[in-house]
Parts: sequence; C-alpha cells; structure tokens
Amino acid sequence: MTAQTAAFPESGSGFWADDAQIAEALLGRGLPEKAEWHLRQAGHSYQDNRVAEHHLSRARLLAPDHVAVLIGLYRYYFYKGRLRQALSVAIQCLNRALLEMNLSPDWRRVQPEDARFDDFGAALPRFFLFTLKGYAYLNMRLGDVSEGRNAVDKLAELDPNDKLGGSVLQGVLDRMGQEDDD
Repeated sequence: MTAQTAAFPESGSGFWADDAQIAEALLGRGLPEKAEWHLRQAGHSYQDNRVAEHHLSRARLLAPDHVAVLIGLYRYYFYKGRLRQALSVAIQCLNRALLEMNLSPDWRRVQPEDARFDDFGAALPRFFLFTLKGYAYLNMRLGDVSEGRNAVDKLAELDPNDKLGGSVLQGVLDRMGQEDDD
C-alpha cells in the first residue's frame, strides 16, 4: 500500500477509481516520507475516525498542497459520506490541477485545446477531468444541480469520446424530474 493510492475502501462510485495510475505518473513526486507514512497509517486506521483523521491532518501539515494528500482527504471524506468536505477537497484539487497545467483559474473557461484532454495517458489533464467529474457528482448529490450540470457539460466538451464516463452523470441529469413509470 502506498500513499499515492491513499488506500481507503475501493469502489467504482468514487471518481478516483483509476487513481493508482495517475498517482504513479503524477502524485508521488515530492511527497515527504513522513507525510507518506501518515497517509499509510490513515488508510490502516480508516475505521477509527479519530486516528485516521489525526494521520490525515499530520500529512496535510507536512505537505499541505500535495495532490496525494488531497486525494487521501477526498477519499476519506467521500467514503465516510462527508460529501461537503469531499466537495471542498475536490475544489482544491481542481484549483491545483488548473495551476499545474497553467490554465485559467476558472474551470469554466478551460477549452479542449488548452491541454491534451484527449490523451488518456496525459496525467494532469486526466487528473483534471476525473476531478471535474467528482465535482459534478458531489454538487448533484448535495442538491446544486445547476452547478453539477455545468460541470457535466464542461466534462462532455473536454472529453467528447466519454473516456471517463461523464455520460453516466448526464443520464442522471436527464432523468431528474421525470416521473417513474413503474
């Protein structure tokens, strides 16, 4: 188990389902050894909120802006059902990805030609797209359907071949408000 994968429960419902590949290419660089140790300990202590949160906060103190720490925090909050906190971390991840790619700080202004969004092997653009998908999902779950729709629309624009499965979220949006025929 490595800090880069922030080993919390695995689930296809999280937007980091393939984060191990992203982490290997992008996130492991520059993470202090002690922060990595704390992330590992948080993963081992996942069931004990007090202990897990202690380790996550220590990792955050040691590497406050490191993406591996942000992913660990996101996953912890997501799988614990603390969606508002997960959304806050998703926003930090969006901002970090935009900064790293030297793009506009407003994700709404990002255009397909701004990065290699069509190259599934391009770690930063892929990380951004996964983050945007999670941001959309969390907004939808938390009741901000308009913001979720905006993010889903941007995801579809940047990922027209639907490599990240944003169409699933679009399908949910399309079904919202329709009567159940059963």
